[in-house]
Amino acid sequence: MSATIETASSDFSNEDFMTNPSLAMDACFTAFDKDGDDRLSLAEFALICRALFRNDKGHIYVVPSERLDEMFAVFDKNEDGYIDRDEFQFCWNQWIKTIVRPISAYLIVDVQNDFISGSLNISNCSAQQNGLEVIDPINKLLDTVDFDSVFYSLDWHPSDHVSFIDNIKQRPIHPTSPLNADNAQVYDTVIFAGPPPMKQRLWPRHCVQDSWGSELHKDLKIVDQGIKVYKGTNPEVDSYSVFWDNKKLSDTTLCGQLRMKGATDIYVCGLAYDVCVGATAIDALSAGYRTILIDDCCRGVDVNDIESTKQTVISNNGVIINSREVKAMVEGRDRRPELGYKLAMELKNADSDLSKNNACRRQSQPQQDRPQ
Repeated sequence: MSATIETASSDFSNEDFMTNPSLAMDACFTAFDKDGDDRLSLAEFALICRALFRNDKGHIYVVPSERLDEMFAVFDKNEDGYIDRDEFQFCWNQWIKTIVRPISAYLIVDVQNDFISGSLNISNCSAQQNGLEVIDPINKLLDTVDFDSVFYSLDWHPSDHVSFIDNIKQRPIHPTSPLNADNAQVYDTVIFAGPPPMKQRLWPRHCVQDSWGSELHKDLKIVDQGIKVYKGTNPEVDSYSVFWDNKKLSDTTLCGQLRMKGATDIYVCGLAYDVCVGATAIDALSAGYRTILIDDCCRGVDVNDIESTKQTVISNNGVIINSREVKAMVEGRDRRPELGYKLAMELKNADSDLSKNNACRRQSQPQQDRPQ
């Protein structure tokens, strides 16, 4: 690779990138405009991606050609086969700047007593994983990584919650349900009559509001500016995701908090991998966020369901990493092409949370650095 590209790639992490954004934008455009025609071809855009998508050890991530084409098309607004300087301003402000200087939220899901040693201790489930093992790596990240915001979710159920097996006779069962109130057991799925009819997996009574089981584990570090988000408070609807209840009838406070923080990247971990953690990661992706699942900071219920969760996250352009990789990614020194592709596709969708957040960031930029 040429010295020019090497220099440009290092400049993506240079302090001048943020302190003199207009100069950095012009320098980047000029560095990659190899033929000097004041526009960027697909081949020149590919060189930008080669410089952009790499880690802090110099490893270059390969971008598949079809994804390169799709990303290029997002910024080639007039579809003339080139990215001119005006189009590059959009590319720079909405895409490159987010990739290099993401705003990262750390979302710690349901690290509560009942899931670790209480009534729904996940070590008693089929995967036989120990929920206590997530606490040390989660705490280490809190101690060593400068996240822009930290959230703790809590399952927070009323005593008459629909998911508790000992409440099954409080609601009529639909005729199509494979099981009835007399033969259903823990972890089975029944269909309540509603209306509308509703599938419900049955769990032991757990995380009842203000009980010991609902408390965050005593060894989990709680940072001063951490924000607690409560879910599962509606007795008639279960809520695995920290974003929405299972029927998408209502959201939690998380959506608004992330928008207020201007978050672009969400790092998800906790309990249980294939239930609340997985549902949260999938909803984060659906909302348009660049989503990173921290594998060694999660433990789950069922091995097959855990693998299914991983595949769903990956297939929706999320990334699964180990906690030792988090710091470089949060600091913009390890830049993954999957997340760059996710962002580019979201920029086509003006209604996504990520596009709205980027628009807010754009409004706060100096006038000379904005697209005209």
